[in-house]
Amino acid sequence: MIENIVLDKPIVMVGLMGAGKTSVGRALARRLGIPFVDSDKEIEAAAGCSVVDIFSMYGEAEFRRAEQSIIARLLDTPPTLKVISTGEGAFITPAVREMVLARAVSVWLRADLDLLVKRTNFRDTRPQLLHADSRKILAQLITERYDTYAMADITVQTRDESLRKTLGKVINAIAEYSQKGQKNG
Repeated sequence: MIENIVLDKPIVMVGLMGAGKTSVGRALARRLGIPFVDSDKEIEAAAGCSVVDIFSMYGEAEFRRAEQSIIARLLDTPPTLKVISTGEGAFITPAVREMVLARAVSVWLRADLDLLVKRTNFRDTRPQLLHADSRKILAQLITERYDTYAMADITVQTRDESLRKTLGKVINAIAEYSQKGQKNG
């Protein structure tokens, strides 16, 4: 199915925390033989501290400004073809969403609440879930954000399944999207 993928722009992974953006994105890049970049890691490298620290020291608004700048840079710098994993709030920011929709192929990894809770419960790298009821916060984020994520070019429903299976679904969806683009272009 990889031979059916014809793209000339980056692939951007979007979705809530725990959906698998980083693990699936990294595996996708490896499978396609292209670079992988995690926007949160790029933000941390630029700031010299963790995302959690940025949130606590400077607040979410400053983090979103940095995120927008980093994602713009990632979309504009070679190589053109790469996989970019974004933080869960990136695609919600209108300016970031507009950039991604105009200059990349966006893939929403859609996951249900139970899966997100299972995957995020034992991590201390999620600023919004620290010292909070993760189920309640994730349910609220689903309500607030799933309509916006649905604007992505591609939606792949993820389940409690192997990375290999999810990766196969993503590759098939990208191949199908790519072929539609070839027919319309």
